[in-house]
Amino acid sequence: MLNPLWLKTFAAAAAAPSFTEAARRLGLTQPTVSEHVRQLEQALNRRLFVRDTHTLALTSDGRSLLVHARIILDAHERAERLFDAPRLRGRVRLGTSDDLALGPLPDVLAAFRLAHPEVELDISIGVTSELYKLLDDNALDVMIGKRRRGDRRGQTLHKEALLWQAKEGLPLDPDAPLPLILLREPSVTRGLALDALARAGRSWQIVCTSTSYAGCQAAARAGRGVTVQPSPLSTAGLAPPAGAQRLPPLPQVEFIVIAAPSPNRPTRALTEILMRSRLA
Repeated sequence: MLNPLWLKTFAAAAAAPSFTEAARRLGLTQPTVSEHVRQLEQALNRRLFVRDTHTLALTSDGRSLLVHARIILDAHERAERLFDAPRLRGRVRLGTSDDLALGPLPDVLAAFRLAHPEVELDISIGVTSELYKLLDDNALDVMIGKRRRGDRRGQTLHKEALLWQAKEGLPLDPDAPLPLILLREPSVTRGLALDALARAGRSWQIVCTSTSYAGCQAAARAGRGVTVQPSPLSTAGLAPPAGAQRLPPLPQVEFIVIAAPSPNRPTRALTEILMRSRLA
């Protein structure tokens, strides 16, 4: 068994010109350092150092062990920090758009639950405009959604392409208005799609609206028309419509996280995990 104390001493000795200097850096005696290295070599049945009165060098086995020792010590330190830290308690009111809830958000929530199991999560799902209002009304502690035009608050998580999607094989008549399935107003995605069509001079007709991407997807799978969604969402049963190359390109949408002013500790912890997650 590789004792972490032996590995710590070994790593310090590998970075020092002598066992005496390693002992000084660790606050140990030179015989203690020698004994830790001896026990480690005995446990591994390998020689780790070539040493004499003037030099100290790693053997090939020592160099191989050093790579693993650093990984083990880093994991050991992170585990100690996790369990030494006082447990967070409290409540976080999180607002999220449904495209994130249907996509990568569950992995983030699992990581937060693992790190802070005693923090209660209250999750609200809605379109971005509703989330901004809830945040401004102090009904949310933190929100993740799309950046509104002209609003510079928040930290960028990532940007995603918007896609034209329809029932597989749905044909489009280039001379007829484009049948659109969109989120209800106000919606960042809706606004970007209509702006792109207006700039291209393409006529359209809204045939269905929904409060969620799930509703838009259902109507699109039923063949009602063409919808717009961020690329991470499931596209099962959907595909670019026939003749999609004649539709105008759609811009990227920017996903952000915004915390309320003076966030509590659980809110700060969740925000930090969001910024370290694959959402970012």
